[in-house]
Amino acid sequence: MSNINQESMTFREGVDLMVDRAALIMELSPDAIRTVKACNAVLQLKFPVKLDNRTEVICGWWAIHSAHRLPAKGGLRYSPAVSLNEVEALAALMTYKCAIADIPFGGAKGGLMLDPNHYDENELHEITRRFTIELARKGFIHPATNVPAPDMGTSSREMMWIADTYKTLFPEEINRDACVTGKPLEHGGVPGRVEATGKGLQYALQEFFRHPELVTQAGLTDGLASQRVVVQGLGNVGFHAAKSLAEECDTNIIAIIERDGVVSNADGLNVHDVRQHMVETGGLKGFPDGDYSPDGAAALEMDCDILIPAATESQINAGNAMQIKAKLVVEGANGPVTYEADEILRRRGITALPDVFANVGGVTVSYFEWTRNISHMRFGRLQRQYDEMRNQNLVAAMENMSGQKVDEQVRKKIVKGASELDLVRSGLDDTVRMAFREIRDVMKQYPAIRDYRTASYVVALGKIVRNYEDIGLIDAQTDRQ
Repeated sequence: MSNINQESMTFREGVDLMVDRAALIMELSPDAIRTVKACNAVLQLKFPVKLDNRTEVICGWWAIHSAHRLPAKGGLRYSPAVSLNEVEALAALMTYKCAIADIPFGGAKGGLMLDPNHYDENELHEITRRFTIELARKGFIHPATNVPAPDMGTSSREMMWIADTYKTLFPEEINRDACVTGKPLEHGGVPGRVEATGKGLQYALQEFFRHPELVTQAGLTDGLASQRVVVQGLGNVGFHAAKSLAEECDTNIIAIIERDGVVSNADGLNVHDVRQHMVETGGLKGFPDGDYSPDGAAALEMDCDILIPAATESQINAGNAMQIKAKLVVEGANGPVTYEADEILRRRGITALPDVFANVGGVTVSYFEWTRNISHMRFGRLQRQYDEMRNQNLVAAMENMSGQKVDEQVRKKIVKGASELDLVRSGLDDTVRMAFREIRDVMKQYPAIRDYRTASYVVALGKIVRNYEDIGLIDAQTDRQ
């Protein structure tokens, strides 16, 4: 087994090559391709922050890949590995992801080069506040133009700090809550946002398994409940994906990979217990109901049905792609499979549900939160009680016609109006289903396309190019050869 990354290209170059592969099939002109791939703007910041007993200069970026639709939307990550190349690549992925999910946003991404574990809460608060002020001074945060969201190393806490700082700077902005998404419920957030990306992975897999012919093509048998799943990364995405699949789909989570290694159990792991052990001990080692190994990289090559890389980019690369044994790879992280690894997996016949489709849950529910903040009204407020009264009348009519009473538990289920969480999850499920159907339609339209990644990029490019045509940036008569 080799875990050496042998890639000869950067993250951003790999994303661009995936675009080129789809553009070639669509026969887009060079002008159209250059227009779509261009990163519109990048703001680099180096700002001083006065902490308890020292002053630090923090380096960060905010990249806008495409403003063909506004606002530009993207996560904000805190990580020592943040770089300009990474931020530009992630912003590009967000553009394509929004197009695939039919969300009217452009793509953006931001990051600060720091390890949040090295700072206490007060210090992170001050860093986040100063970063927000710097973005505001440069015009890179606004409900209508640039809207951050949580990403690696950040959470609803940091989003609340950003929203509060923005409110202080622009108290007259009536839509100020919409300057950022992923906020706590008490500060303008929506239920279901925290687990949205993980739930989106669940819905993507459920939709895939609704097509028996596709399951067979992937070399899988039976339904989702019988699959053996390996999850890399038990952060926000990996935890909620694994938990939802185990509890709601009855899948068998046989291994969980984290920074300090892997814990496995052929009979299945209790995801909640593993997470609790990590919280209490800081790692997987010592988990009582599984076998521990410090070699987490080797676990990517375990014999399993489904592999969910939900950690960071480039985890499946040219150095280990030949050893991957999973039949289906579902990308929870952004860019976990490099371009060169993707070529290897395709040649080996391993099916992949790509990041630009599989992990649309986060930005989808962020879109719902943004629209809720703009409308200043929670979902369901106008119709929930009306629906319950109407359903109550329907049950009463059924009882009168049949002469029998409806069981009380059944009555409650029928009468109950949709909660805000119900509506959010229904919208997310519908978004994933419709996106997959569009991807399948493209594969039928272009018989040469045999993989979901290329089909996903064709869906995205079709919508983005059409938008540029409509606003006159690309000549509709010459952009296709």
